[in-house]
Amino acid sequence: MGDLTESLPGLEAANGTSNGSILPNTTTNVAGAQGISADEIALLRTANILLIGIQALGNEVAKNLVLAGIGSLTVVDDQVVTEDDLGAQFFLTEQHVGMNRAQSALPQIQRLNNRVAIYADSTPILLQPPEFYAPFTLVIATNLPLAALSTINASCRLSGRPFYAAETYGFYGYVFADLISHTFVIEREKSNVSTVLKAETSTRIILSSTTKKENGKLIELVTKSEIYSPIILANTSPLPPYHLSSSRRKLQITPLLSCIRALWEYQTLTTNLYPSHSHADIALFTSLATEKHKELQLPTESLRADFLRSFLQNLGSEISPVCAFLGGQLAQDVINVVGGKEQPIQNFLLFDGEESKGPVYALHPIFPPLEEESEIGPGIGAAVGGTMLTSTNGAGTLSL
Repeated sequence: MGDLTESLPGLEAANGTSNGSILPNTTTNVAGAQGISADEIALLRTANILLIGIQALGNEVAKNLVLAGIGSLTVVDDQVVTEDDLGAQFFLTEQHVGMNRAQSALPQIQRLNNRVAIYADSTPILLQPPEFYAPFTLVIATNLPLAALSTINASCRLSGRPFYAAETYGFYGYVFADLISHTFVIEREKSNVSTVLKAETSTRIILSSTTKKENGKLIELVTKSEIYSPIILANTSPLPPYHLSSSRRKLQITPLLSCIRALWEYQTLTTNLYPSHSHADIALFTSLATEKHKELQLPTESLRADFLRSFLQNLGSEISPVCAFLGGQLAQDVINVVGGKEQPIQNFLLFDGEESKGPVYALHPIFPPLEEESEIGPGIGAAVGGTMLTSTNGAGTLSL
């Protein structure tokens, strides 16, 4: 792909150019430290990523992707810098207050790696037509309500572009992935058990298996394919049957899922981004959370009053360690997806900083029965950013 400023009018490039002076070792050194192969580095260098929103979480995503050495990063944000932005962001200073966020962050992002082309766009993202997303390899949207996310997700699907959504709420947060249909390769030491080409879950199938010798060991390369659902469908989808098969498993489902769905419903019903501390708003949110919890077929006792209170108190705040963790997980997943390696997030990662837990649930509208599904069980996993993402019949857990 050529210079994005030619195909997307309105973009502002750092230093007035699409490429700064080249730092030849920056990308290689950082990528090597992250365990990225030479083939993945080559793919990363051709990746053009669109990042919507450059608040604290967006800062972390931008930092990790630029240091990894992607081809270009386009940052879209139509908001101006406020004093509140200075608390958890590291690309902005007091001199930027009142200026556009994306344009203000541009020079500092460029300083991380002059090999990467950095662009800023202050046009409101919802004013962009669907074809706006076509030039990009992948799209990431942060800190937006469900209606905006659904619109962007639909536009990405029209162009066949993978889509991520993410947001933090103080100690809590989420990452959602809609990769449409994604093929990837997992490398593992060859075992005595032959790999069978079959469906592993209702969304994942094993396509092929080959071997190679590496450092005296026989390595198996397993190619798999995953299908995904858009966020508008995932938001109304049930939990996988595995989680609803016993009372114990139902109690283990985090109430954060119900609270995020309730927040999105609240944003749809009102003109507010977050509930206020008024009795009416708190009552409305509590009612919505209870309703969403019941829709998920979860026991009422797992939606505790203290959790609801904590979630509401955290809304609107940004905590640097939480943003760093979620931003790192998201960036690592993007790197894996671009490189076609490792199991990606499928499809809803929830993070509870109070409990230091990050469960992943596969939320899809239909779960067709699979033969011998009970034989799959725990153990389908992939390393993600130094942690383990373990899938168990449609869900997983990030071990922190």
